[in-house]
Amino acid sequence: MSLTIGIKNTAIIIVVIIFQFIQPLSGQAVLPGILETGTLPEQLDYIEDRTRIYNDFRAIREDMFQAIKRNSIDSLEGLKGEIEELTSDLVDRIENIDSLTVLLANTREELSLAVRNRDSIAFLGIPMSKTTYNLIVWFIIAGLLALLVLGSLAFFRNRVVTLRVQEDLEELKEEFDSYRNSSREQREKLVLDHFNEIKRLKAGR
Repeated sequence: MSLTIGIKNTAIIIVVIIFQFIQPLSGQAVLPGILETGTLPEQLDYIEDRTRIYNDFRAIREDMFQAIKRNSIDSLEGLKGEIEELTSDLVDRIENIDSLTVLLANTREELSLAVRNRDSIAFLGIPMSKTTYNLIVWFIIAGLLALLVLGSLAFFRNRVVTLRVQEDLEELKEEFDSYRNSSREQREKLVLDHFNEIKRLKAGR
């Protein structure tokens, strides 16, 4: 087991020495174009494909790391700016929606008031809906029609009664005239008979 540990330590020392020799050369290396023009996922895929893992550590050139770091920060700053812009736009939209909501509520209130005014009318100084007003008017008209019908019926009834009374009066007058004539004739006859009887009695003496 100690032999294995010694081999690992030796390998680590060799890797460190190799990196010590490689670092001066890597400072003069040119960055791949993808680290300058590619998207951040493409850059990470490139690093993942071009580097190796040793003892859970990934060996990456310093200039590549700094480039990815710089690109990541730039991307985050860009996204932060977009988020701030979207947030500001969202706030403006919310304020616009709130103002439109208030305007809509005011418009609905004005519309409701206009509808109430359109459907209402003042009767004897009392405001009421047109439906109630129409009911009152029709009730008054119905009452007047009922009074007219009752008045007409009473008029025709009185007319009939008057005509009947006039007919009865005419009949009574005719009967009275007939009775008066008959009484006069009977009285005249009675007087004449009495006169003849007196005359006859005088002649008999």
